[in-house]
Amino acid sequence: MTQREQLFDLTGRVAIVTGGGRGIGRGISEGLAAFGAKVVMTGRNEATLAEAATEIRAKGGEAIGHAADISSEQDVIALRDAVLARYGRIDVLVNNAGINPIWKNLERTTLDEWQNIIDTNLTGPFLCCKYLGTPMVEQGKGSIINISSVAGNVGLKRSVPYCASKGGVELLTKALALDWAPKGVRVNTIAPGYFETDLTAGVRANDAIAAPLIAHTPLGRFAKLDDIAGAVVFLASDASAYVTGASLAVDGGWTAD
Repeated sequence: MTQREQLFDLTGRVAIVTGGGRGIGRGISEGLAAFGAKVVMTGRNEATLAEAATEIRAKGGEAIGHAADISSEQDVIALRDAVLARYGRIDVLVNNAGINPIWKNLERTTLDEWQNIIDTNLTGPFLCCKYLGTPMVEQGKGSIINISSVAGNVGLKRSVPYCASKGGVELLTKALALDWAPKGVRVNTIAPGYFETDLTAGVRANDAIAAPLIAHTPLGRFAKLDDIAGAVVFLASDASAYVTGASLAVDGGWTAD
């Protein structure tokens, strides 16, 4: 293995990916496994996680699923204990799980709708950083990658709770990066644009919605899962050893305008 290859090598490292069984999370899990990481995918659907893990193993990677709700403190603690019991360490945490189930004006948004989004998109990363990041602090090394959104840096119409949650993720990242830099743990954000996933199938099928999104994207297309895998591997590996507190836009130029 060349020195250049070693920079990106994740062999032996244990990586947890929340929301790892589908969509962007699955692309992230596959990318980490391809570079040698032992990947633990978590989410609410055991069957989805099992299917994803089986496919990764079929390609020669190492992956398992662990069902958990990241907005539940007990579930996150149980996840931590299970991973440490199996592998003895945690090296990479990708806080990817997130939801955006509504599209409505603030005056029509209920408190329950607001709280549901905040619980998953912001409280979830807080809990995961607290309980899954602490073992990294104790071992003196680790990388946390929080998945934000273009909505963490610019506003989107009829998406106040989602934008607020993702803006919170951006600042959670910067504050935690300052706290944990002396302890050897790096904390960064990736802010994706619109990706080709099952969750965006309806959007992409509706030209009245899809066309303006593509028109606003300088690269002129929706992103593919491989487009985020490289960014995650970079931030998880020693290739980014001097990077912390950063937000990497993987949005086709959306926020450059």
